[in-house]
Formats: sequence, C-alpha cells, structure tokens
Amino acid sequence: QVQLVESGGGSVQAGGSLRLSCVCSGSHCNLASMGWFRQAPGKEREGVAAIAGDLSGCYVDSVEGRFTISQDNAKNTLYLQMNSLKPEDTAMYYCAAKWNSYCLLGEDEYTYWGQGTQVTVSS
Repeated sequence: QVQLVESGGGSVQAGGSLRLSCVCSGSHCNLASMGWFRQAPGKEREGVAAIAGDLSGCYVDSVEGRFTISQDNAKNTLYLQMNSLKPEDTAMYYCAAKWNSYCLLGEDEYTYWGQGTQVTVSS
C-alpha cells in the first residue's frame, strides 16, 4: 500500500514560483514511480509531469521549460518546482503513484492518489 500527501500549494501572482511536495508512505514506495496531475474547475484532470525509473522527467507541453519534477528517494518525496506561473496554471494539483517505471501522463496508469493541494495564480 502507498499513501500520498501533497503540500506546498498557495496563492501567488503571475510570474511567481511555488514548489509542491508529495510524501509517499507505505511499504512499497521504493517500487512506485510518480507523477503530478492537476484539475481546474470545470475541466478534466490532466497529467502535468511524471518521472521515470531513470529519474528523467516528462511534461505536458504547456509547462515544459517552466516546471521541473524531481524526487528524493531518501525522503520518499516527489517535488514539482513551478516557475513563471500563469493564471491558467490555477488548479488543484495531485500527486499519483504507479507500479511501472515508464514516464506516463495518463491518469489511468496510476493506482494511488493524494488528496491534492490548491494552486491559485492571479494576474
């Protein structure tokens, strides 16, 4: 089993930065690979960034070059550094975990989900 808890959300002005964290607890965290998703009001949830078994990241086009995904295996923690934030980045952000090591942004691939952390970017 895997439990995920996100933190780090908040309200910032456009152009600002935030760093989201997701702590994984449970006996199998070292076997899971993880990703970040977001859902804005009235929109479907979308994959934002994921990390592969070799620790390389993949990103949705809209955040490429602005967001960076990373993880600290010693702390079982996944991060999402978000720079140059835009109002359209406003959403609830979720971390998720899956068992295969591929870098995937489809939510159907993921088994475990956190409760989310809100990010609001004002213009």
